[in-house]
Amino acid sequence: MKIKFILTIFISIWLALIVRIFFLAVESNSYYEKLSYSNTIKSEKIVPVRGEIVDRNNRPIAINRLGFKIQLRPHLRLKKNIASFNEEIDNLLKLLPSLKKDKLIKNYIKKDSYYNHNYIDIVHFITYKDIMPVYSILSLRDKIKIVPAPKRHYPYGKVGAHMIGYVSRANKKDIKDDKLLELIGYIGKTGIEKSYNNYLQGNAGLRKIKVNANNQEIQELSNILADEDRKLTLAIDIELQKYISSLFKKKAGAVIVMGVDGKILSASSFPEYDLNTFVSGISHKMWNKLSTNLDKPFTNKLINGLYPPGSTIKTGLGLLYATTEIDSKWSVDCRSSMPLGKRVFRCWKKKGHRKTSLKKAIRESCDDYFYKGSLQVGIKKMSEGLLRYGLGKKTGVDLPNEFIGIVPSREWKKKKYNRPWFIGETVNTSIGQGDFLVTPMQIAQFTALMATSKLPTPHFATMIGDKELNPPSKDILNEKELKKLPLIQRAMYEVCNYPKGTATQYLSSKVTIAGKTGTAQVVTILQDIEERVLEHEMSYYSRSHAWFTSYGPYKNPQYIVLVIVEHGGHGGSAAGKIVSKIYNRLLKLKYIKQ
Repeated sequence: MKIKFILTIFISIWLALIVRIFFLAVESNSYYEKLSYSNTIKSEKIVPVRGEIVDRNNRPIAINRLGFKIQLRPHLRLKKNIASFNEEIDNLLKLLPSLKKDKLIKNYIKKDSYYNHNYIDIVHFITYKDIMPVYSILSLRDKIKIVPAPKRHYPYGKVGAHMIGYVSRANKKDIKDDKLLELIGYIGKTGIEKSYNNYLQGNAGLRKIKVNANNQEIQELSNILADEDRKLTLAIDIELQKYISSLFKKKAGAVIVMGVDGKILSASSFPEYDLNTFVSGISHKMWNKLSTNLDKPFTNKLINGLYPPGSTIKTGLGLLYATTEIDSKWSVDCRSSMPLGKRVFRCWKKKGHRKTSLKKAIRESCDDYFYKGSLQVGIKKMSEGLLRYGLGKKTGVDLPNEFIGIVPSREWKKKKYNRPWFIGETVNTSIGQGDFLVTPMQIAQFTALMATSKLPTPHFATMIGDKELNPPSKDILNEKELKKLPLIQRAMYEVCNYPKGTATQYLSSKVTIAGKTGTAQVVTILQDIEERVLEHEMSYYSRSHAWFTSYGPYKNPQYIVLVIVEHGGHGGSAAGKIVSKIYNRLLKLKYIKQ
């Protein structure tokens, strides 16, 4: 029995060993074959080159400068390799003395680990001009790699900064959302660069190579090229943009030149800043200077600047008045002030406008007409109509983080403050004051509606590669409004051409235009003040914002020109000269054909 028991144990052990040998030799073959393959075949992702942005005339406004990055072999900081690491760093500093030792070491330490077997970027960008004299020397060193690395460049510097936007280093959140950024390193942070980032950055290529035990390349097995260098064409004319920037020196505000179909020919937010300072990282000194500037250069005022619209919305309200509760022939006797409860609502004209109907009210911007009209129409119809006309909502422009502004109403106030609506707020809304807030882009779109009866979608990009972009305009006016619109257009014409028009004396445009001025108060005028302080007598930041929105030519609307000058005072006097020069330039450049 003992012999049988021993034989059974002996045979069982041998059977187990034979089964294990079989598994290791046969069944695990595919696993180890794959493991072996991964040890000898290496995949390298190819960084795509970011696409260029060009204007309508194919002038480059965001390009890539040719340059290189310098990489160093990993694991050189191990005890046995530290001498070699110091040697490579010292050699680099000797050949390229503009480099900083602390930064080189910091960049290396950040990526060096036991798990990283890829070369590490220690110099993220060096120009072609700087690298060429030492390229051949560095190429001979087996621990260093010099890799092409284009850098974003904006040839026009600060011109159109808020519209174009900039690229900057991707942060951890960016990389978490898009793993490709770990390879690329840069992402569009603002403007067009951000809106079209996914298209512009392209897709990585893939290269497979065979390497030996020392990680040296033996053979290239495959090479799938990166999907890169995608071109984005804008409707912008960068030379016109440059000209408009020259007109706005030492001023804050915004300018928009837009076709009535929504294609934006020029759009600027002022003050501007040089986009190139952000590509490699802005200095603390420059950041503090810009961020503490009271004129807010970091704010894209085209879509994020929120201003009371002032009298610019009187055209739309006039259309609503004439198609709801009030006949277009209805008039008021403007005596410069309208008592309401314990308050007095004043007209801007000290002696009043006397008998005033709709056309005159728009032409001479009579506040009293709109005060009294609002009491008949009511805030419900006013707010619903203005929302339908595009205010209080996004325009759909292809820029990121567009603000919606505020069209005040009972519902809005109840939701935001849980307070009742007062009739005085209706009166304030009728002249674009109170809680009413808009962006310049919304007023440009709104003006296009008044000019053509169609609400366009403002847009910068016209071509993504070979694909044409042309968002359709919307028909939003009803039959009654279409019938009365010519009256509003005639009133806008008289604003710019009639002797008593609020803009006439300030214009020198060779193009016959129509428009509307607006003065948006920054500070409240107290009830017990009988004599208003003149705008030019106020401290600068207490002065009203000056609006002037227009379209031209009057009989054949082609372009919208909108200007807002922060703390400029009266719209006509502050912006009329700028608007005139823009139309004259459009005529000279043959954008407008009369």
